[in-house]
Amino acid sequence: MADLRKEMPLLARHEGVWEGVYIHVDTDNNVIDRHRSRLQCQFPSETEYYQINTYTWDDGRTEEIHFPSTYRDGKIWWDNERIIGNCWEADAQTIMLRWERKDLPNAYLYEMIQLSADGNQRARTWHWFENDELFKRTCIKETRVA
Repeated sequence: MADLRKEMPLLARHEGVWEGVYIHVDTDNNVIDRHRSRLQCQFPSETEYYQINTYTWDDGRTEEIHFPSTYRDGKIWWDNERIIGNCWEADAQTIMLRWERKDLPNAYLYEMIQLSADGNQRARTWHWFENDELFKRTCIKETRVA
């Protein structure tokens, strides 16, 4: 049986609770959305990765999203009501993701996550494409809080 923590050691280092800020910008780098985040990254078993994202906006809105996944072929795979996609380790500090939002036809995203050497800081960037044309970017800075 596969052991996710051993086969994806960088992903395993992301276990815990992360807080940060998401900043969405258009192609001219104008801010179109900004909100706080709290992500819980968990490994319920040797073959499961589970993430809970909680977003909070200054106007009081909140959103909580659960992302169960499966592990196979050296990658994490998502297929739920919101997204379909996968992630893999590119090198010792970088995780790459390619995913699609099911509510955005003809759109897909690439995400890069960089983990600091001490494992307590993350930088993430998303590139959003629609019909293969960049239409938005998301920049995320996070700190491990637990």
